[in-house]
Amino acid sequence: MTIKAYLYNKCDTCRKAKKWLTEEGVGFEEIPIVDAPPSKEELRRIWKASGLELRKFFNVSGVQYKELGLKDKLPTMTEEEMLELLASNGKLIKRPLITDEKNVTLGFKAEDLEKTWGGK
Repeated sequence: MTIKAYLYNKCDTCRKAKKWLTEEGVGFEEIPIVDAPPSKEELRRIWKASGLELRKFFNVSGVQYKELGLKDKLPTMTEEEMLELLASNGKLIKRPLITDEKNVTLGFKAEDLEKTWGGK
């Protein structure tokens, strides 16, 4: 199974995750999350595999999140609306998003990457 790492090259946590994966010898396909965000159906599969709340997939510190007033809107949005919104704008997705569609890590915590993706 291919590990897909959805990354944004201007994001510090994405650069840290990429460095960690590379240094640990974990093979992965790098996908630019802003230019090629996961589709709605991919996001649905990733979300279901993660076991996390769908809200956890939102980049709450991002400019678009704040501009769109999502803090107040998310509680009343349906799962379908959230998935469509995430698929429409890669900057709304918490990153890095790393998955092999069975396992998922969101954000960068070395201990989470080690636990999920192993390494050397």
